[in-house]
Amino acid sequence: MTATTIKIYENTKSQLDTFREYKNESYDEVIKKVIYIAKKVNEEPELSKEALEAIEKARERIKKGHFLTEKEARERLGM
Repeated sequence: MTATTIKIYENTKSQLDTFREYKNESYDEVIKKVIYIAKKVNEEPELSKEALEAIEKARERIKKGHFLTEKEARERLGM
């Protein structure tokens, strides 16, 4: 894949930062997530509301440090 540079205002960047779930999450990942959510809202409004609430709850858990690493999840699943 090729990469490109886009110009955004500092305020827009700050707003994108609020959607980051972890420190090293790229802006490409954040933008793809926002696009996915926007599409879902149009396709299935009620499901999207539930999904957005679930995402927000998950983000709060992550911020509080309540999550499993990939290694811990694999161990728990016996993989």
